[in-house]
Amino acid sequence: MNLTRTILVTAFVASNLAACATFDLSHDPKPLLVQRSGSQCGAWLVAIDGAVTRAGVNDAGAYRVPGFPYLRVDRFTASFAGQALDDEGLFAAWAGAARALDRDGRDVELRNLPPAGLVEIGADTREAAAARTEACANELMASDLAQPTLRKLAIANAHVPDDYIDRNRLIGLYPLARPFFAAGVDQWHLEAIGAFRDYAANRLPRPDVMRYAPSAGMLLSREDVAALLARAPRDHLGRVLPSPAELDRLFASYAPVFEVEFGGGFDAIGEIAWRTGAHPSVDTSRPVVYRRLAYTRYGGEVLPQLVYTAWFPERPSTSVVDILAGKLDGVVFRVTLSRDGSPLVYDSIHPCGCYHMFFPTARVRELPSPRPGDEWSFAPAPAPALEGAQRIVLHLQSRTHYLTGISADADGTSVAYTFADDDSLRSLPLPGGGRRSIYGADGLVAGSERPERMLFWPMGVPSAGTMRQWGHNATAFLGRRHFDDADLIERRFAPAQ
Repeated sequence: MNLTRTILVTAFVASNLAACATFDLSHDPKPLLVQRSGSQCGAWLVAIDGAVTRAGVNDAGAYRVPGFPYLRVDRFTASFAGQALDDEGLFAAWAGAARALDRDGRDVELRNLPPAGLVEIGADTREAAAARTEACANELMASDLAQPTLRKLAIANAHVPDDYIDRNRLIGLYPLARPFFAAGVDQWHLEAIGAFRDYAANRLPRPDVMRYAPSAGMLLSREDVAALLARAPRDHLGRVLPSPAELDRLFASYAPVFEVEFGGGFDAIGEIAWRTGAHPSVDTSRPVVYRRLAYTRYGGEVLPQLVYTAWFPERPSTSVVDILAGKLDGVVFRVTLSRDGSPLVYDSIHPCGCYHMFFPTARVRELPSPRPGDEWSFAPAPAPALEGAQRIVLHLQSRTHYLTGISADADGTSVAYTFADDDSLRSLPLPGGGRRSIYGADGLVAGSERPERMLFWPMGVPSAGTMRQWGHNATAFLGRRHFDDADLIERRFAPAQ
């Protein structure tokens, strides 16, 4: 009887493991239960969170650590959790970074909370609510993290779930659907490679191209960037922290030129704002590129990443039935810098997480995928070598805004764009007063949905094609990959030998 039971249990476990491998399901651990005695500060944070949830202004910029209402993590911060438990200095730095992410998220939520929400929690002003929230969060953190047991629980629960829906892959029979999607991905790869080849061979001035370049400013040389990165302070997680002025110069120095085939207003970049209507829109009268400083772990170091996002009003239909069309569109371009100030890898997506492309420099070599058949590191062209004050030029197709070419800057008349903070989109003024994020509590931009989501759901990406918030960009239908994975670049590119 015992032998029979053992065989059945073994078979059951084996079949479940096989199913997970076949369907490529998540291995996210379930959050552990955290128990603590009640307190006034704990009750206050519960009340704040309840009011924020009922008002629908939850910020999805970072993941709330279950059981620890004063901690949030992103994928970069979470990547240090396992190392932090046995290193007092690293644990303090990790906890401080997680507290800072929570403070930032709560600041956004309180700015967006309607007046009725403040009345609900009994706060006279937002400033008073923010001050009490900060004091309570710090009090709870000091009390909890002085206890080894709660420290371990905080570390165990500090794991950002991935942005795939397992039940969709199960219900949608992912293994059976995958070959059809793989054929589509392969076709896109062939078309993209052809487009980049054509652009490189026929790069001539065209009258229907609109060029957007950053406002005039002195570019830093690679030597200047290396010196800046060397003298700038770093925190205990290894993140370089330039001064605001230094950061301005860094972003200006690596900012790309957007060269857009212009077919109409839908091809103009602009500023996102709340105007009339229930959804955000793009004001093309003011060309703006949104910037973000991010970080990645590479070769035992933490490297800075400069992220640039240009938004378009829409992706208009190109045919009677166009499942990819919809309101809002954009291009995200990222520069990963080495310690000496030279780019290692460029990569790009659309804000939906779609069309992930890599452009490696000669300083790296591509690593093979550990799972052949997964979307891994599609590189339709190498990064161009830049000389002197040259910039990267991104050539974008009209309507689709597909990236179809990359080159070193050539002279041309340009419209100047200005920079805005990417995080500003988490709290924008409303025409009638108050503030609101362009992102929902799920990190998605309502109103930017695409019909393609009705067909692509078996791949597990939530609402495929919808624009989404930083930290919620799943970038592969085949396999699992996120734009902000802390080891994204390291797993795909090694230093050139």
